[in-house]
Amino acid sequence: MNEHINTLDVVALTEDLPGRGLCRGQVGTVVEEAAPDVYEVEFVDADGRTYALLTLRAEQLMPLRYAPVEA
Repeated sequence: MNEHINTLDVVALTEDLPGRGLCRGQVGTVVEEAAPDVYEVEFVDADGRTYALLTLRAEQLMPLRYAPVEA
């Protein structure tokens, strides 16, 4: 991905992570930028309980947008 990802961005996985019990499309929140293009992402269930906290590369993530983006 060429888009910059920021802390607190909502992101989706772009690949399955079967060893972690996660699949493509699962949604998490960036809680920290660990290094350039490397992020700590928290995955939370509907009750607000964290079920995964992973360090992921930018290419494993797709930022989700809730409003139109200006060209």
